Amino acid sequence: MSDRTSELLSDRTRLGWWLFIVLLAIVAAFLAYSFVGMIVLGVFGYYATRPVNRRLREIVDSNGIAASITVLVVVVPILLLIGYVGFNLFQQLQQAIGASGSGAFGLVDLSALPPAQRETVTTLLQNPTQFISQPQQTLQTVLQLGGTVASAIGGTLVFLGLTVTLSFFLLQNDAALSRGLRELFGGRDTTAYAYAFAVDEDLESVFFGNLLFVVAMSIIAAITYEATNLLAPGALHVPMVLVLGVLTGIASLIPIVVGKVIYLPIVAYLGFQAVRSGGSFLFVGGALVAYFLILDILPQTFLQPYITGRQLDMLVLMFGYILGPILFGWYGFFLLPIVFIVMLEAIRIVLPELVRGEALTPDVSLGEGVGTDPQSARDIPPEENVSDESSEGDDTPAN
Repeated sequence: MSDRTSELLSDRTRLGWWLFIVLLAIVAAFLAYSFVGMIVLGVFGYYATRPVNRRLREIVDSNGIAASITVLVVVVPILLLIGYVGFNLFQQLQQAIGASGSGAFGLVDLSALPPAQRETVTTLLQNPTQFISQPQQTLQTVLQLGGTVASAIGGTLVFLGLTVTLSFFLLQNDAALSRGLRELFGGRDTTAYAYAFAVDEDLESVFFGNLLFVVAMSIIAAITYEATNLLAPGALHVPMVLVLGVLTGIASLIPIVVGKVIYLPIVAYLGFQAVRSGGSFLFVGGALVAYFLILDILPQTFLQPYITGRQLDMLVLMFGYILGPILFGWYGFFLLPIVFIVMLEAIRIVLPELVRGEALTPDVSLGEGVGTDPQSARDIPPEENVSDESSEGDDTPAN
């Protein structure tokens, strides 16, 4: 067989493999799109807790144990807290709009049931003795409702379970994944690895910093609201202190907005209570000033720059946090910042050379002070990045 024939066969083989890889990439993209909410939430859980996991590895000397402790101590409590906040908000909304008008009773939404069955369930819940007079119809409706509720709860638990499992997998195997990507890209001196390293570090900086900031502001806000209740005269009272504290912490992520969307309605509610009960408007004004200083000036001036401003200015992520939920739904709050960082590092590291027609380099060519410097990846000694794949105690950070 001539060299020319061998070359043609080799080219055809490579082309076939590339077509196969592209097909697999399309399938992977479709799967990722189908489960995008679970994936972005799992990725957030990984990056938000990775520094904690790294520190635990140094103590327990085991990837699996460190990842398990991280998930149980950090990820699961966060999910439980979110569930608690959602539960309380649901109850308060029902009380505000009236359960009877919305077709809801307690924690169960009855609006999806046929009118006859909805009326039967409502009557049964309000007057259980009706079960004796209509046992067959009531039992059928209750079973149908129970199946609907069980399906919804089961689906939610499966979703959260897969999310936690994904975070655990990434925490346990990040060193091996990092090593595999480094070999695939051809080493730390390549442009592809420099780009991946910068994206990886930026995601950790943003999500871990955001988690710390939300926790800190939630605690500060909850203490502030509880102090309001302790000092408030008469009937003035801030409800759902813990829930409102968590919501204030989450809202504080958005620059300029900070906690205004939460504490201003609270001040209005206190003012309404003062009008009804003849309370002190001076106290309401004092609460507004205190909220402004503690929940507005404090996070913007001190906490946010110190905690979340390590590598990326939060102002450049503001549109991601605001527009993400609008474009994609709840998971857009995590997805759009990820997309933003992926685009940002491509512009900083790859785009200038492509535009100028120059050879690609692993160095930052634009916006040196905005994100991670990929040079730090090459400054790490090789022995700190290479470890025995069979060792469970691998404490190599994912670069």
